[in-house]
Amino acid sequence: MADLSAFPITTRWPAKNPDIIQLYSLQTPNGVKVSVALEELGLAYEPHYVSFDANEQKSPEFESLNPNGRIPAIIDPKGPGGKSIGLFESGAILLYLAEKTGRLIPEDGAGRYECIQWVFFQMAGIGPMFGQFGHFYKSAADKVANNSYPVERYRDESKRLLGVLEGRLKGRQWIMGDQYTIADITTFTWVRGADIFYGGREVLDYASFPAVSDWLERCIARPASARGLNVPVKPE
Repeated sequence: MADLSAFPITTRWPAKNPDIIQLYSLQTPNGVKVSVALEELGLAYEPHYVSFDANEQKSPEFESLNPNGRIPAIIDPKGPGGKSIGLFESGAILLYLAEKTGRLIPEDGAGRYECIQWVFFQMAGIGPMFGQFGHFYKSAADKVANNSYPVERYRDESKRLLGVLEGRLKGRQWIMGDQYTIADITTFTWVRGADIFYGGREVLDYASFPAVSDWLERCIARPASARGLNVPVKPE
């Protein structure tokens, strides 16, 4: 049995099975990326619910694994060289899981880097811009009621990014063509999230991006998505 005592986070979220991947997360656009990928890959994992209401992501135990205090994070007891490894940042975790298994990423070098560039496109563009749009449009709407600039700025930039994605997806089933990859996982969770969490479908005019809309439905319809989008479950 793996010894995870070197990871203080396990004192707050004890591992029932330390021999499998430990996931510390929540059902947010960033959080579900990793659970969807784990489900796609069929890797055994143990999810742990990190409560934002209790500010657990800022606890010393959580920050011992991710000093940035953000979900998701993982511990893999069977990391490189057979040694345990802790990781944070959803994009880094997705890339790690893809390379660990040799799946969800093209095998050829050129395709691999092309896939990674689209992962970075989400991490640097869609995630931050959609997140800011959602913040001002929904979470902080009362604070900007007399100032339309923040919502308009991030709405327009989010729509621009949807246009870039639309151009990429025209004539393609997935971002990388015929192969479903971590580029799809990291991106669809945010496109879905802008609708599900922020109610932004109409404001962001999803109807004007038919290739994106069709792709989003294909992503959501995958059995692994149905499972991973509902992980972790809030404790009763």
